[in-house]
Amino acid sequence: MDTIRERLASFPRLRNSLLPTPVHRLDHLSDEHGVEVFCKRDDLTGFGFGGNKTRKLDFLLAHAQSLACDTLIAIGANQSNFCRMAASYGMAAGLEVHLVLGGAEPETPTGNLRLDHLLGVRCHHVDSTDWGDWACAAERLEEELASRGRRVYRMPVGGSTPRGALGYVDAFGEILRDQSRLDVEFSAILHASSSAGTQAGLLAGQALAGWAGEVLGISVAKPQTELESEVFELAHATAADLGAAVEASRVAVDECYMGPAYAVRTPECEEAVTLFAQRYGIFLDYVYSGKAAAALIDYLRKGRFEKGAAVLFIHTGGNVELFE
Repeated sequence: MDTIRERLASFPRLRNSLLPTPVHRLDHLSDEHGVEVFCKRDDLTGFGFGGNKTRKLDFLLAHAQSLACDTLIAIGANQSNFCRMAASYGMAAGLEVHLVLGGAEPETPTGNLRLDHLLGVRCHHVDSTDWGDWACAAERLEEELASRGRRVYRMPVGGSTPRGALGYVDAFGEILRDQSRLDVEFSAILHASSSAGTQAGLLAGQALAGWAGEVLGISVAKPQTELESEVFELAHATAADLGAAVEASRVAVDECYMGPAYAVRTPECEEAVTLFAQRYGIFLDYVYSGKAAAALIDYLRKGRFEKGAAVLFIHTGGNVELFE
């Protein structure tokens, strides 16, 4: 824990008063399967209904401020959780915020997009599902804004850069403190994985701490081999900035719960969303956390974890999707 704090001390960050996030024991699943199952509520990180991106933005926005930037560009789909949180965090920090959003502009904004409009940020729609097209549009927008004298900080999809991944290096230290407070030792940490930043940060934190457990990324958007490669590349770069090294063998991604495509519901995901709502009063979503929870439930049923082991499920947020 101290090593992580020491290594992060030289990187500027914002301070989110709602951190650390709470951890709940999931009694029904724990008692039924003989495994101590806990849920870390990173859907409660504050700003714009919360989610895992707050942790990344703590470091990304502080970096923008350290560079004297006055304008923020974030990239994502029309219903991007990252863009919603970047918008809320950026506005609170006094920045001009532009969102480059993939997908045609709808007649009636719902969910995250409705919140983006409420925040008063500038939305630029790109009628394409190709992430490369979004990135090109964001680059053109940056050039235009810079030509008008703006100092622009442009972030990629999900804020998944070595700087952004520091948010989950820091979160890993928090998880170690959770272990001490709860008097448990987690054998596995399980979460939804998409743009690689959350998992990469956890793996870099694991390397710094010498933690022996597993970090299990449940892919909700990409094939296993593609995401594993992206996670390792980002984890390697993040750890290197902190004077550590991540072993490729530590990267574990499971694509089996994604279903036919990104954002397409599966019966297992629907079951998990219903179970968490009705048993725990915890709202997941059908794109990210619901599919990761479906993996957790299936792992428990199949005996993937040893009896008596302690497992941590990170609720990474995204439940605004329920209002689309």
